[in-house]
Amino acid sequence: MIFKPHAYQQHCINKILEIKKLGLYLDMGLGKTVTTLTAIRELKYNRFLVRKVLIIAPKKVAEGTWTKEKDKWDHTKMFRVSQVLGSQAKRIRALNTPADLYIVNRENIVWLVDYYRNSWPFDMVVVDESSSFKNHSAKRFKALASVGSRIERMVELTGTPSPNGLEDLWAQVFLLDGGQRLGAKYTGFRERYFQPDKRGADGMVYSYAAKPGSEQGILDRISDICISMKAEDYLQLPDVTYHEIPVVLDAKSQRAYDDLEMKMVLELPEDEENISVTSAAALSNKLLQLANGAVYDEDHAVHEVHGCKIEAFLELLESLRGKPVLVFYNFQHDRERILKALAGSELRIRELKTTEDEDDWNARQIDILLTHPASSAYGLNLQQGGNHVVWFGLTWNYELYTQANKRLHRQGQTEKVIIHHLVCSGTRDEDVMKALNRKEDVQNWVMESLKARIKAVKEGKKK
Repeated sequence: MIFKPHAYQQHCINKILEIKKLGLYLDMGLGKTVTTLTAIRELKYNRFLVRKVLIIAPKKVAEGTWTKEKDKWDHTKMFRVSQVLGSQAKRIRALNTPADLYIVNRENIVWLVDYYRNSWPFDMVVVDESSSFKNHSAKRFKALASVGSRIERMVELTGTPSPNGLEDLWAQVFLLDGGQRLGAKYTGFRERYFQPDKRGADGMVYSYAAKPGSEQGILDRISDICISMKAEDYLQLPDVTYHEIPVVLDAKSQRAYDDLEMKMVLELPEDEENISVTSAAALSNKLLQLANGAVYDEDHAVHEVHGCKIEAFLELLESLRGKPVLVFYNFQHDRERILKALAGSELRIRELKTTEDEDDWNARQIDILLTHPASSAYGLNLQQGGNHVVWFGLTWNYELYTQANKRLHRQGQTEKVIIHHLVCSGTRDEDVMKALNRKEDVQNWVMESLKARIKAVKEGKKK
């Protein structure tokens, strides 16, 4: 696919080329990844200004998003990617593999810095979701800061640089400028811009509040190295942005998926033309269940197979930093596992069941609103409660899909709507997305894509 950048994307590309260390604080869905990849290509292959690029990202993003995105565009397909993931032996092997981009999950940045010690080789670092480095006392921040002088170029990417307030900015800006703008010490930054807020009975300060004028003062000091853009600010964007998030299964889960697919395909008639719609639907539903992480057996008992999509879902919520999200699930076991995964969080979670739930969502009193598209696709007005939709489990039903999305994308919505899809790579999820993108003759595509899958499986068995 040929990349034709929006005006704001070209502006961001130019800034990455111009400013050696830049905070690119773009809303989710504005194309941070392709924008950054385009700039890296220019820096590495046209200007010869960088040699070795490290990308630090949340685990599921590191596993799938960057590789999938670079493969999507004609001008970035040529990048060689080495994923520094898995066991220590695998990580070391990946580091010693010639590549253009080395991708590591943020949990391993302390290990990576310790591994290289005084021989840090990466002259450009991209920190995807830099707000996960906001804690100035965290080991990952200290590790990355310790090699800051050896990093020639850095790009920080996040949609929410200060999710809990302006205090979150200090550590991220320090990684860019070593303390030039907001001070070399966090305590000095806090004393300058904040004052004690809540105290305990013993006089201990438990929280700080920004002094009058602090916000503008901080923003003025960092404006030359930080770009902040919200989706609603860019009128050239469509009213709805569709965002696919690739989810990579681990080896064990992929084997389980492939085995189930093989078993069910071999139970189908030899003649592909005689496959009934019912058989096709049963196979597709079973494979979609497994892509989501669990399957029902003949007695309707749930067997959990993997947590890859749940993990990607939690990372997505983290990147949205408390923005209200309307979540659609496909199967009841999806709902149960999502609720279990969110049980320990501080988010306000509700299932959409009553008019009171609808009212509370529109009053911004709910962070996560969970529902099945069949029960909420028609008639509900949810546009005042948020602008982010997440499809945890996908549906073949195009009408249901579009009507469900219209719960937020309708008259009265004041923000650009961003619809996120969790798509398990190498599974039936990808076929569903292709069907939804076709927008017509979906039922025929269901059958044709299934026949193609059956043919591929059977040919693979013969080999």
